[in-house]
Amino acid sequence: MPAPKKTVRHSLLVASASLLSLSLTAPAALAAPRPSTSPSATPPAHMSTVGGTRLGRAGTQVNLSDGVPALPEDLTARSWIVSDAESGEVLAAHNAHWRLPPASTLKMLFADTVLPRFPKSSKHKVVPSDLAGIGAGSSMVGIREDETYTVRDLWLGVFLRSGNDAVHVLSAMNGGVEQTVKDMQAHADELQALDTHVVSPDGYDQKGQVSSAYDLSLFARSGLQKKDFREYCSTVRAKFPGETTKKEGRTVRESFEIQNTNRLLSGDSDIPVYQGIAGVKNGNTTNAGATFTGVAERNGKVLLVTVMKPEKNEHNEVYKETAKLFDWGFAAVGKVSPVGELVAPRSAAQSATQPGATASAGESGGAAGGRTSKAVTSASAGGSSGVGIALTVTAGLLALLAGGVFLVNRRWPLPDLVRRRSSRP
Repeated sequence: MPAPKKTVRHSLLVASASLLSLSLTAPAALAAPRPSTSPSATPPAHMSTVGGTRLGRAGTQVNLSDGVPALPEDLTARSWIVSDAESGEVLAAHNAHWRLPPASTLKMLFADTVLPRFPKSSKHKVVPSDLAGIGAGSSMVGIREDETYTVRDLWLGVFLRSGNDAVHVLSAMNGGVEQTVKDMQAHADELQALDTHVVSPDGYDQKGQVSSAYDLSLFARSGLQKKDFREYCSTVRAKFPGETTKKEGRTVRESFEIQNTNRLLSGDSDIPVYQGIAGVKNGNTTNAGATFTGVAERNGKVLLVTVMKPEKNEHNEVYKETAKLFDWGFAAVGKVSPVGELVAPRSAAQSATQPGATASAGESGGAAGGRTSKAVTSASAGGSSGVGIALTVTAGLLALLAGGVFLVNRRWPLPDLVRRRSSRP
């Protein structure tokens, strides 16, 4: 049960004061340098141990025992992970921290970073500079110069059509691509997504841009705690504003339908809509291949599955392998012992250990079930930029408040769409 509002507010204020003191007195970060951002051809022998030592090992990690179903045999993805979205327990993983090109799944981090900054009803008129620098062959939703769009329109373009044009417009509103990349990297560090190196906000192939199945799951888990994020990533179809024209002396704004390219959500000729699916984001580029992170709910359990670059060259293979891992996860959850965990954000982990904050976090049933209350140090194999302990006063307080919400809202309601689909026989 959520803690009373007064208790929650008090604990956040206490924790905020604690972090304020920390940010004023903490020495310069002495973090280890980040590992190479060049993706390797084979999984490194030693990867990050964020979330548990077994997650840093190459190959498949799972605790099979009596009553636990066997994993699917025909999985070809270079990396994948199955986790409980609410408790944070990692049920099984394969090369979870292998740093690979993320493609448009990186847009989850973009959305989690930028989405809270602009009200959905805000309007923006697109100028030519907003669309500058979009990579050749990018996926586009069809934004036009000199047309006005609401922020909600732009986010639907990001989530449904993976529109790099929509990402660039929102980035322009956020101070530009360079600023947005810095903001995303800082947010990745706050989420303890230490495998991630951001170069472009849209996930377009760029030298040195990498993430991991583990980090993509952290982005999804954080984003899903935001109501608007849940709405956008679960939308199957929407009307998108088109060109403004003159007809019979009247100004008319045309619209056209866009459909979500997440095939577990919208379905396709060779794959049905997955029972209980609620998003999250897919991607596909030359370097990354196909990538996908999905969330689904069944029988009161909410699971996250991330799959990166299946080697099997079949249509919709990333969705087919994701569906198999979801099936296994729903059959195994509650029976299989976890091999690791999805860690909480740095600020949530720190606030949970501050005097006066621990009790409130425990009473509210934190997003990590009260277990994920430790920050990752620079000694972890994944390295660290040191942002966590040397936050500026302003950024630290904002991050802490976000972390407090993360702890308080353990059960974030998924859209009604999920419940309708999860109730199907």
